[in-house]
Amino acid sequence: MKDRKKRSSFVPWGSFFRCTLLLLFFSGFTLSTLRLLFRERFHPRLVSTWRMPPMKVVAGESPSTAAISIQETVIFPDQALVYLKYPSSTLLFTKDDIDCIYLLPNSSKPQLKLSPVSLDGQYSDHQTVRCPRQPRGTIVSLALKSNGLSLRSGRVSDPSKFKCLYGWDLRKPKSVLWSEVVSVAQEIVRCKTPLSILNSPQRFNTSIKVSIRMIGRQTLKSIARPKVRLSDPRPSSKKQHEMCICTMLRNQARFLPEWLVYHSRIGVQRWFLYDNNSDDDIEDVVELLVGANYNVTRHVWPWIKTQEAGFAHCALRARDSCEWVGFIDVDEFFHLPSGLSMYDVVRNQSRPSEVAELRVSCHSFGPSGLKNVPVKGVTVGYTCRLAGWERHKSIMRPEALNPSLINVVHHFHLQAGFRYANMDQNVLVINHYKYQVWEVFKEKFYRRVATYVSDWQQERNVGSKDRTPGLGTKAVEPADWSTRFCEVEDTGLRDRVLKMFTNPKTGRLPWEHPMSTSDRRVLL
Repeated sequence: MKDRKKRSSFVPWGSFFRCTLLLLFFSGFTLSTLRLLFRERFHPRLVSTWRMPPMKVVAGESPSTAAISIQETVIFPDQALVYLKYPSSTLLFTKDDIDCIYLLPNSSKPQLKLSPVSLDGQYSDHQTVRCPRQPRGTIVSLALKSNGLSLRSGRVSDPSKFKCLYGWDLRKPKSVLWSEVVSVAQEIVRCKTPLSILNSPQRFNTSIKVSIRMIGRQTLKSIARPKVRLSDPRPSSKKQHEMCICTMLRNQARFLPEWLVYHSRIGVQRWFLYDNNSDDDIEDVVELLVGANYNVTRHVWPWIKTQEAGFAHCALRARDSCEWVGFIDVDEFFHLPSGLSMYDVVRNQSRPSEVAELRVSCHSFGPSGLKNVPVKGVTVGYTCRLAGWERHKSIMRPEALNPSLINVVHHFHLQAGFRYANMDQNVLVINHYKYQVWEVFKEKFYRRVATYVSDWQQERNVGSKDRTPGLGTKAVEPADWSTRFCEVEDTGLRDRVLKMFTNPKTGRLPWEHPMSTSDRRVLL
C-alpha cells in the first residue's frame, strides 16, 4: 500500500502538463456550455486509449506514419475531435493529406469518407483533427489519401511537404540520401542534388535512383536516375540555335517530313521530338531526316497524360542551345502572312528585352470537303477553317521561365521581370489542322498525348475544348464530317507552300515521295 501511494502520488511534469490542458479544456467547456449540458442532456463522449489500444491511421499507412497514433476521440453534436500523437521528427499533416473515415464496429472497411473541417497543431508532436458529424452507429477514424502526388494543374504546391531521395535501394533508409525539394508544380518536382553526387557524376549516374516522398506517405515508385549536366568550359554569350521546336507525338511519323521540312525553310533550326509510345516506325523516319541533315532528336517519353511535364523537360533540355523554343504539335504550322522568317519575327518582336514569350493565335482547319488523306500534305489539302481563333501557342526564351517550370501546355509561367507579347495575326499565326479526314481524326478517341481528357470514350470532361463539339464519346463518323468546321476559305499557307516547295520538273512536293533512304536528297 505504501509503495502504491508513492507511485500514485508521483506524476511526471510532461504528463501533468498534458493532463492539466485536458482538464482545463473540459472545465472551460462545462462553464461555457452549462445550458447545453443541463437542458439538452448532452455530454461529450471521450473515447480514451485507456479502454482501447491506440488506433493507427488505418489507410495508406507506411513506415514513416506507423508511429502516428490516435490518442483520443471526443464526440460533439456537430463534429468529432481526433487527437493525433506524432514522433518528434515527423511533420504534421494538412487537410490535403488525410480524410475522416467512418467505420462500422469491428470493420475496417470505410462506410463514408469526408474531408476534415480543420486541423490545429499548436505543438510539434500533437495535432487536433476536426471531423464532420459521424453517422449514427459508426466509429470515426482517419486515413491517408492516395499515394500519388495529386497536384493541381496550373498551381504551385508547398515544397516543404516533400523530400527527394537518392540511393541504390530506396527501400533501405540507411542507404538513402535525402535532399530538399526546390519546387513542386503539377507533374514536376525539382530536387536539390546532393553535393556527393554532383562531385562524382561518373560514379553515381548509372546506378543511383531518385524518387519523391510526400511527408507522411510512402516513397513513390520510380525508375528515375540523376543526370549531372557538365557545364561548357567555354561558355558563349550566343547560343547555337536561334529558333527550336519541342513537340510531343504519338503515331505521327507519316506527317513528320512535311512538318519538319516546312519549318526548316522558315527558320527553325532544331527539333526535339518526345515520342509518347508510337508504334508506326517513327525511328526510321527520324533516321531519314537526320540523314538529310536536319537537326532532330527523338526522346522516348512513355508516360501517358504528362504533356506538361514533357514540355518542362524539353525546356530544360533546350535551354543551353536555343534562344527561343516553340511548343507546338505536329498538326500545327507557323504561318507568316507577311513573308518574314521566324528569325525576323523573334528578333523584331522581342524588343524590349523583357519580352520572353510570344503568344501566337491558332486557327482551326476542318476536313475541307476531303474524305481521304491529302496526297500533297495537310498544308495544301486543308484550306477551310473556323472564322474565329481558338487558343494560342507560345514561343519562349527558356532561361526566362519560372523556376517551377509550371505550364498549361500552351504557355509557361515567367520569372518576375519578364512579360509576354501577343503576336499580330498579320505577322504570325498558327494553322492548326485539327479536324482532318475521319481516317486520321478518329485516332483522337483513343489514348493520346493531350492532357485534359484521358480517353474520349469515357464520360469525363465532356465539355472540354480538348474534345470536338458534337461528337460525344463514340468513334462513329458523322455523315457530314467532311464539310464541318468550314466557315472561311483560307489558302494563304497553301499558296506559299506550293510556291516554295514545288519541284519545277516533277510538280511534286518533297514529302510526296516514299520515305526511304534513297530519297534523302529530296528533302535537302
